[in-house]
Amino acid sequence: MQECVSEFIGFVTSEASQKCRKERRKTVTGDDICWALATLGFDNYEAPLKRYLHKFRELEGEKSSQSDEGNWP
Repeated sequence: MQECVSEFIGFVTSEASQKCRKERRKTVTGDDICWALATLGFDNYEAPLKRYLHKFRELEGEKSSQSDEGNWP
């Protein structure tokens, strides 16, 4: 099972990485992974991952703003 999952992750990451190379970027983002999932026909994984990514970014933004507030004298 672990080999199968590792192969899947490598497959999706490779597709996302190729997109980044074509766009002359060095960093693969969550959006690139979502794009790769859709491109490779894994639409049923792409939508939940996009929702998770959106919520994660919201929480990270809240954490960042809270830590910024704590830095004011």
